[in-house]
Order: sequence, then C-alpha cells, then structure tokens
Amino acid sequence: MNKELRQAIIAGNWKMNKTRSEAKTLIEDLKPIAEKATCGVVICVPYTNLETAVELTKGTNIKVGAENVHFKKSGAFTGEISADMLTEMGVEYVIIGHSERRQYFGETDLTVNRRVKAALAAGLKVILCVGEMLSEREDGITEDVVELQTVAAFTGVSEEDAKNVIIAYEPVWAIGTGKTATAEQANEVCSFIRGVVAKRYNKAVADGMTIQYGGSMNPKNAAELLAQPDVDGGLIGGASLKAADFGVLLEEASK
Repeated sequence: MNKELRQAIIAGNWKMNKTRSEAKTLIEDLKPIAEKATCGVVICVPYTNLETAVELTKGTNIKVGAENVHFKKSGAFTGEISADMLTEMGVEYVIIGHSERRQYFGETDLTVNRRVKAALAAGLKVILCVGEMLSEREDGITEDVVELQTVAAFTGVSEEDAKNVIIAYEPVWAIGTGKTATAEQANEVCSFIRGVVAKRYNKAVADGMTIQYGGSMNPKNAAELLAQPDVDGGLIGGASLKAADFGVLLEEASK
C-alpha cells in the first residue's frame, strides 16, 4: 500500500449470503470493529439486505455497496436494478464485472463497460473486477487479458469519472478455491494494471487509483499481500462473512 498517494480500502463481497436478520447481526458485530479502522470500509451486500445495511451503518465509517447494477435507467428488464434505484436508497458503491457474473451470467466486456458508465453517471463509486482464468495464466497471457478488460471497461469514461473507480484484480483461479496468488504475483499484476491506467489517462490518475487484490485474501495472508506497494486493500469474499476475520483485514490495512 502507498497511503501517501491513495486510500487503502477493504470491501466485503457477501455474494448470495445472509438473510436480513443475519445481516443485521453481522453488521452490528462489525460496527465496533470497523470504527477503529483508518482504511476505507465497504460492505457489498445482496439486494435484499441493502436497506438494512444502509440504515444500520448511518453515522459510521462503513459504506454500503451493491453487488451488481443494470445499465439502463428503467424498462422491461425483469429482475434487474438500476443505478438510480441504488443511489436513491443511499447505496454508494457497486461491484461490476465480478468473475462470477462473467462466468455464470453472461457478463461481457461490453456489458461491463455499459454498467460502469451507468453507475458513474448516477454518482456511484465502482469496484471494477478484472482477472484471468487459470488456463490464461498458464498460457502466459495474464497481462493481455487484464489489459483488454481494463481498457474495455474504461472506454468512454472521462478522466474525472475514472477517479471514482476502484479496480479489484481477482485471478479467477483464486476465487472461492482457497488458492491465492503469491504476494509477488498479486503485486506484479496490480502494478501492471496501474500502468494500463496511466497509458489510458495519465500517471496522476493511476497513482491515485485504489487497486485491490480480490483472490481469497484472509487473516492468514493479508499482512503479506497488503505489504506490497501496489496492493491497496482487498475485495473480500468468505472472510467478509465473519466480523472477526473481516476485522483482522481492516486492522492490517490500517497499519
């Protein structure tokens, strides 16, 4: 982390977990832990928990995010949620392009770009996910893949709007598998992504952009990962579902 240039942020991605009552318990447990953190704290929760999360985190340092957003303002899109619906509720962040959305729900670089622009236009801050599959890493094309995903996502996004984007590097082979990129591997790709942003915009935008690691960060490996100069926090899956575990990550990112 380089806190002189940018903020370290730990964001929880709850995925399809927690009923409203379970969400309330977790958030109440998390609040006294999070108030000690000097890093950014975000919890991205299922749609059904958003209202609960927004209400319970008022007056705290915990920000609330959604796990996805549609690219249209309204219309015949059964089951979808627009950016305006989220902002009206008090949601501040949204995850876009997560590997599970790409793998299971037909997300493409084009739809990621459309969602990014819609979210930014509505005033949301975006957590943009990019990352390679295991076969792509083994073929030596990790940089090609993440560059394409990054450039595509920022197409038509102004320099000013780009400042409201966080990038989460999530190697797909390390999502929910228990496998983790080494600290050096994570930093290498995060540094490369920063270079892509610098080419797309400029060095100042790249230096100021928070780039997280999103591949199975947990209490055991957080310190080593967060010690890397280009790893500015994490997008956290399983470890975000337990207040104590999430608290360890907040503590490490606050050092």
